Amino acid sequence: MNSIFRPDVSSAPCMLGDNNPEIIQQDAAPESTALLNGLSRVFGIRLAGHENDPDARFLADLARLFHLCRVEPETAMEKHDTPWANVYLVQYGILRLFREAPSGKVSVHHFFSEGDMIWPVFGRSRTVRNTLCLTSVTPVTAWVADFAAFRSAIQSHGEGLWPQFALALTEEIAELTSMREFRKHTMPARERYKLLLEEYPELVKRVPDNQLASWLGVVPATFSRLKTATAKRGS
Repeated sequence: MNSIFRPDVSSAPCMLGDNNPEIIQQDAAPESTALLNGLSRVFGIRLAGHENDPDARFLADLARLFHLCRVEPETAMEKHDTPWANVYLVQYGILRLFREAPSGKVSVHHFFSEGDMIWPVFGRSRTVRNTLCLTSVTPVTAWVADFAAFRSAIQSHGEGLWPQFALALTEEIAELTSMREFRKHTMPARERYKLLLEEYPELVKRVPDNQLASWLGVVPATFSRLKTATAKRGS
């Protein structure tokens, strides 16, 4: 079959290189838009586009506290024995929350990815008795603000707003942590690995196996065997 190429019916991407006048050029949204959208999702606020709306003013006040931060993999964001000082809103990338024993053994508690907000939910973490560490797993782009200023800004917008916000995120992390511990004690490693693949497929693709092994509660060699056995069954 013969075909005829007609430039006048080419798709839009084909014409971009020629600066075709029929293509509508649009400016990219400012980075602050991503921050406002992220904050609106975390607080469950639907932006109506009216800057004088109380919810819009609330988010705008919070947004002014944040600055954009880009880091490479394995960058320490928060360290143990140092008060946790910041709150993070992840725009891109993955971070891990973990504890490290004096012997060097690491216990991974949680992974955070795009859209997640990370802050020191436990009072002890805000003191020199802090035992938690936060480190980037992949290249990370995150919005960062001083935690004390962030909490103060939320409290200033209404009595009871901070407890409501804090309780929701604390319960979420507590539920995920307790469920993972329950599974460690009641389910064989093979079943836990299967659930890992089902519930966190993106993490499996983006996080190193040794870190996933720690999170799953098995040694790296066992994780490797589980991965190999599952791949063989699927082939």
